[in-house]
Amino acid sequence: MEERLTQFLKESADWERRSTNIPGIFLLKLPGSKTSTRKESVAIEINPVNQATGYPTKKRGIVIRSASELEEISKIIIANPKVSELANKIDAVNPAEIKSKAKSSAADSDIIEI
Repeated sequence: MEERLTQFLKESADWERRSTNIPGIFLLKLPGSKTSTRKESVAIEINPVNQATGYPTKKRGIVIRSASELEEISKIIIANPKVSELANKIDAVNPAEIKSKAKSSAADSDIIEI
């Protein structure tokens, strides 16, 4: 897997998204900064997929740049039940079409196994 990730980092275009074998989990190539303070890198993108089409439901999902960042986000979401309560309240007040609407984007046939 490490070899495939290295190849993805070297050969992919900036902001290219690649599917994985885990639904809703994608790889994303992040560009380096123009001032070279940050080099090109690979990140995880969490973006739920539309069950009917298999395409991501959002233009951009949650981007995770490191294991420590994933750990911190997990703590926020899992350790605080109020986040789930807030999401349920948002569902209650938002129009129904917002809850079910899914944007489609081009899918990538080259899936990276995790």
